[in-house]
Amino acid sequence: MEKKREGVIDGTSRIVSDPYYFLHLMTFFSYLPIRSSASQYTSHRLFDRELQAFLAFLMFSAIKMVRKETWEAFVADSLLYAKIFLIAVTLIMDYRVAIWFTVIFSVIYLLAQQPAFSRLGIAKKLTPMQLEDLLSDGTTTKYWLIEFYACSSSKCVRSSRCFPDLSITYSNNLLSFGTIDLELFPNTAAKFGISLAGGMSQLPTYILFEKGVEVSRFPDFYVDATPSLPITKKLLCQYFELDRLLLDYINGS
Repeated sequence: MEKKREGVIDGTSRIVSDPYYFLHLMTFFSYLPIRSSASQYTSHRLFDRELQAFLAFLMFSAIKMVRKETWEAFVADSLLYAKIFLIAVTLIMDYRVAIWFTVIFSVIYLLAQQPAFSRLGIAKKLTPMQLEDLLSDGTTTKYWLIEFYACSSSKCVRSSRCFPDLSITYSNNLLSFGTIDLELFPNTAAKFGISLAGGMSQLPTYILFEKGVEVSRFPDFYVDATPSLPITKKLLCQYFELDRLLLDYINGS
């Protein structure tokens, strides 16, 4: 119960303190005074349209809540739906109000970015030199699963919770987890065959090393590779056979 309360407090403080969430919250709340001041000039059907938009938003959000595995992906999709429905409703009120909200959302997109999941779990934040030392050192774990990411990539933000959760479940003396931020070390991308072209569409990239040698990666190794499926814990677990590696550790293999 105490952990749940701490999670609620942490989530609330994050919404208030982070510019991305705070600006969106203030923009949505600004609809209320605008709606009140313009209600005498709007159609009597506006309330019906607002109710329809709200119910549609709840329906789409519920579907996304079931399908999405991470909070970040759910929030990103829910905010997108909320923006679409808000602009659609304001078009009924006054097209100038709709244009105003469109401009505001565009400015927020330029000024603020959705924050990624901030915790690392048991994964280690590495530099390229640290990674080289770990891979060449025969005394470290047999396997290293490395996540190459960039905080400016929306795909990385949406899946940012998966890797830390996996590290907590599967880290052991046989398998270790690490991350490298390619925004801080962009030259590392070319060394590992990761393309940063096309808006970093190839990120995040996950590479499994066995005794310092790459044995598999997701997405596959070619320049135009992009993840065709949403990155989830289940996908990564199956692709890199993490359950098998955990059993090998338990059985002493």
